Amino acid sequence: MPKVSVEIPQELLDDLDEHVGDDGKFVNRSDAIRASIRKTLDMLDEIDSRRGRIDPEKLNENTRELTKYV
Repeated sequence: MPKVSVEIPQELLDDLDEHVGDDGKFVNRSDAIRASIRKTLDMLDEIDSRRGRIDPEKLNENTRELTKYV
């Protein structure tokens, strides 16, 4: 899996960290960031599909591709 480096404002990182760890929803920061990216891309695909900018079959194909990495 490729690695990506990003700069994140401290306040976003602090908020993210509240959801990571033994008491959080995510095991680690990478898991939380991947889940957020997946959810955002799914939402954008749904919007594009409703507005006729994406073929519904392509939407299903993208969803299947993303679930490989869950």
